[in-house]
Amino acid sequence: MVNKEGLVEIPSRYSVEETLQRLELAFATRGLQVFARVDHSGEAEKVGMKMRPTKLLIFGSPKAGTHLMVAAPTLPIDLPLKALVTEDETGKVWLTYNSPEYLRERHGVPSELIHNLAGAGTLMEKAVE
Repeated sequence: MVNKEGLVEIPSRYSVEETLQRLELAFATRGLQVFARVDHSGEAEKVGMKMRPTKLLIFGSPKAGTHLMVAAPTLPIDLPLKALVTEDETGKVWLTYNSPEYLRERHGVPSELIHNLAGAGTLMEKAVE
């Protein structure tokens, strides 16, 4: 489900934490590296603020991503890829990521290279089925 801002939003059957664990496992099995895990809601709590569970995984593959960044020099603003996992006000968990088509259009990534990004979406969607 791509919205007008180029974001793909997929419901997850799992909790935020379990969704993150499933994504990390899926990435590891495909040789993708998790560069960082950002706990936005945890950081908000540290400064006395409340926020629904919101966590971000930053991941990718230098081997696959470098070709893209060389071909589209502004793409590094959006790479490495990101997987946002949130819980809404009803308790439903969502996985959100940038659509490859959005990144292609935004940065002028050559069509023949966009498959390097497209596979990540399929991998993430299978992890939360």
